[in-house]
Amino acid sequence: MKITSVCAAIAASFLAAACSAQPSDLSHVRLPDGFAIEVYAEVPAARAMVEGADGTVFVSTRRDDVVYAVLDNNAGEGGSREVLVLDDGLDMPNGIAYKDGDLYVAELSRVLKYSSVDDQLRDMPEPEVLDIELNDERHHGWREIAFGPDGLLYISLGAPCNVCDRDGFSKIVRMQPDGSEREDYALGVRNSVGFTWDPATDHLWFTDNGRDMLGDDLPPDELNYAPVKDGHYGFPFCHGGFFLDPQFGDGKNCDDYVAPAEKLGAHVASLGLDFYDGTEFPEAYQGRIFIAEHGSWNRTEKSGYRITTVTVENGQSVAYDVFADGFNEGNTVFGRPVDILVRADGSMLVSDDQAGLLYRVTYEGSR
Repeated sequence: MKITSVCAAIAASFLAAACSAQPSDLSHVRLPDGFAIEVYAEVPAARAMVEGADGTVFVSTRRDDVVYAVLDNNAGEGGSREVLVLDDGLDMPNGIAYKDGDLYVAELSRVLKYSSVDDQLRDMPEPEVLDIELNDERHHGWREIAFGPDGLLYISLGAPCNVCDRDGFSKIVRMQPDGSEREDYALGVRNSVGFTWDPATDHLWFTDNGRDMLGDDLPPDELNYAPVKDGHYGFPFCHGGFFLDPQFGDGKNCDDYVAPAEKLGAHVASLGLDFYDGTEFPEAYQGRIFIAEHGSWNRTEKSGYRITTVTVENGQSVAYDVFADGFNEGNTVFGRPVDILVRADGSMLVSDDQAGLLYRVTYEGSR
């Protein structure tokens, strides 16, 4: 295990506290009336987030090799939050999940288990490597993992390409936490980097990034609804529920596949999502899905770089709205939202891997 830290000044201290986050100008971020956004912590290349015991937030990275733990100590008195390097020297540790006091981290080709993680933050033993076989294709090889209401571990297996048809890829699988009883859950999924469950129904919802190189406006990203297993969501044959692929769509019919619940913007790079089930936000936001749109890289005019919401009723989307934008101004980019975490206290965290920050969104209108 390689020893690293966030700040060069404390590089020799494994699991040492990181430098405190510097105030960031968030005046360019536009939110609905009554909402406020602030820097919560500085976490380089922050990607997926989960909340553990005592308010600790675990944060993964993709291009870096580090998993962090963000502690809330001292922050209530104007102090900075500690950002601990939980582990480093990993291989694209994007996927992160928490269950019964244990932290699970998915690298490119393996899943690690850190047992009793909350009790060992400053003296973390070597993790257990679970018996879970994953391919080692790096294209779309960053994993999304999460535990469902059924207690099973779900893992995304992205397509190793822009568009192709290869066995063993383009799906979401599930299994017991030890890797046993593995089965396919959702098929025809190009690259899901976010899934969550409706707390009212226990049904799965996931984002999926559309293919590239078909121009600025095709195909859309997707928000998909997967209440049962074995649904096929179209890739690589049909995109967005209506558009046959020019290479793989010959002889296919979009009616044979599950259409998205909501067609999101083209190339917005929809990633993490979470249902709002807290008590702090106004009633109008209860039960909405919040989505982090990371932003386009291959569009003439950039799209995404924002947080959107989808209102759902009976498994259908009835509204797709912008909640927060201003993370870019034209082709000038200030930040790239990655993941959404609705916390136990009702606030919402947003990770940003470009700015290397976690933001906290609160509702101040009633205070």
